[in-house]
Amino acid sequence: MSTIKGHVSQSEFFDRLEKLFGQRKGSDHGAVYLTQKRLVTHSEDAPMPSASDPFPDLHPSEPMPVIIRASNGKSKRERDSKIKFSTIVKPDELDGFYARYADICKAGMTALKPRDRSKKKAKAKKKKTAA
Repeated sequence: MSTIKGHVSQSEFFDRLEKLFGQRKGSDHGAVYLTQKRLVTHSEDAPMPSASDPFPDLHPSEPMPVIIRASNGKSKRERDSKIKFSTIVKPDELDGFYARYADICKAGMTALKPRDRSKKKAKAKKKKTAA
């Protein structure tokens, strides 16, 4: 599959996602943001959104493609190190895509360090005993 107008192919998306999770491995901070949305495109015969009807076609007759995005969530000050990439998945490719996507996410998340909530729990316990 080739690159689609600013989006990477699915195989390149998976390679970059594995690399992104690998960069977080062993790091004491950082985040990986994953989003997915229905890809809405407007054809010439489709009604355009208007002030009275901002979402004219919420239930299309055919399944729509999905756009999957990944980012490392760097701040605006660190734009040179921000990583963003996306891919488009057609409805008939979703099952296979999600199977591989889930495997990569599971493998990547095992390397992430869980959030330390002990301070929050201790604070709540202290509040409870004081009351």
